[in-house]
Amino acid sequence: MTTSSHVDTFARDNLPPKAQWPELLFERPELSYPERMNCATELVDRHVAAGRGAGIALRAPDGACSYLQLAAQANRIAHVLVKEMGLVPGNRVLLRGPNNPMMAACWLAVMKAGGVCVATMPLLRARELTDIVNKAQVTHALCDKRLEAELRAALPACPTLRADAIRSWYDDAPDALERLALQQPEHFANVDTAADDVALIAFTSGTTGKPKGTMHFHRDVVAMCDLFPRSCLRVRADDVFCGTPPIAFTFGLGGMLAFPLRAGASTVLVEKLTPESLFETIEQFRATVLFTSPVMLRAMAALAPNYDFSSLRICVSAGEALPDATRQLFTQATGVEILDGLGSTEMIHIFISHTAERARRGATGYAIPGYRATVLDEAGQPCAPGVVGRLAVKGPTGCRYLADERQTNYVQNGWNVTGDAYRMDADGYFFYEARTDDMIISAGYNIAGPEVEGALLTHPAVSECGVVGTPDPERGTVVKAFVVLKPGQAGDRAMIEALQTHVKNTIAPYKYPRRIEFVDALPRTETGKLQRFRLRSA
Repeated sequence: MTTSSHVDTFARDNLPPKAQWPELLFERPELSYPERMNCATELVDRHVAAGRGAGIALRAPDGACSYLQLAAQANRIAHVLVKEMGLVPGNRVLLRGPNNPMMAACWLAVMKAGGVCVATMPLLRARELTDIVNKAQVTHALCDKRLEAELRAALPACPTLRADAIRSWYDDAPDALERLALQQPEHFANVDTAADDVALIAFTSGTTGKPKGTMHFHRDVVAMCDLFPRSCLRVRADDVFCGTPPIAFTFGLGGMLAFPLRAGASTVLVEKLTPESLFETIEQFRATVLFTSPVMLRAMAALAPNYDFSSLRICVSAGEALPDATRQLFTQATGVEILDGLGSTEMIHIFISHTAERARRGATGYAIPGYRATVLDEAGQPCAPGVVGRLAVKGPTGCRYLADERQTNYVQNGWNVTGDAYRMDADGYFFYEARTDDMIISAGYNIAGPEVEGALLTHPAVSECGVVGTPDPERGTVVKAFVVLKPGQAGDRAMIEALQTHVKNTIAPYKYPRRIEFVDALPRTETGKLQRFRLRSA
């Protein structure tokens, strides 16, 4: 490791032992990075220095912001962090905000000042924030005023974060972030961070009920921009990105901020989006690239005839498995190809996907250039083509948990073992079966919950569904489906029987849900992931 710029060495001190890191691969020429690198320089300042400062970087319902303006605002906020708040390189800075231009500028400012960003989902409550603040030993916070109450409520149980080390934006107070920023210079000398200095601690979204902090370097932020967007999206400077994932989620950090900035393109930041308003956003801003989740895509498919989305050239789905029924429904309704993407917070972003012309029905895709992937059996040996096993991946990014004993579960023999059950065909395409903890074993049969979900979603009465295993005295475990019906459909015994028959006729009959419960909504994380652990405990 190179000489760190961090005065506060907490992040580096709490990296896992080097022997527990995955093998890192830098086999492609675009991954030949210098030893010193600040990702904010690469994402914004580089364009300004090259004379491209007048180009639009951020778009929002209330106006646009050029690269020059974004750099100036981030510089002012960096001055506030250092001069007014006493930040030194390596301090952890909590960010709380929806997808808006100030959230973007604050994230870049933390990078410029050499801080370690700990971005949090807007809907987190005081108890959840307390766990994150204490785990990361957060010392400073920048917060949208509308989200400040929960953060303040967490403070009594957070000894490392003082009340006077918090600044809010969209606030009328004399010490509000915007007011302080206006008093600062437009230029800031970015901290000379090492490429392997920790830039962010991203907490997993909590589908398993126990989030973990994952640490990523400045180099990792740039690497995620130089692989999937280049090889699969083929991003252009005139692209306009839009979508739903929060910047606080690494899927959103890439798709809604870092990817477009790296390419000199622009991104549309909208705080709250419904299927209808997402279509309206595409229309208004002539968006070309869409990042969202399968549940949003399914809802959008039914609305497509009502909108002009002719500018849209490609769509990226990630966050959870994309059912083939949803992919077909959306593509038939819009004519726009969906790029299915598999990534993880541990790997920072997508490592398996495909180009539009290389899509294969039912497959997530193949290992994108820069990554290697395989399927391992329980002994850690590669499986034969078509055999289901544990997905393992390695590349220029990898899992480094913050002081967490689960590091050795995720990293095994140099591989990142993601917790996904996959099979790989002879051509290197990967087909999703389930999360390894979503595999239901019923009367000796292995049943993948997402496969049953995919069958249920092809029934015209079903809007959403989640499938888990539930205890049964005779079979050990049986398949149970939680189903959200479309408006006007009756959740009665006849519907249960109709859905069971439909599944039996669609996939192997032994996989049908022996129990069905109709619900008004499914538990999801803020990023749209289905929380099956909550269904299991229901």
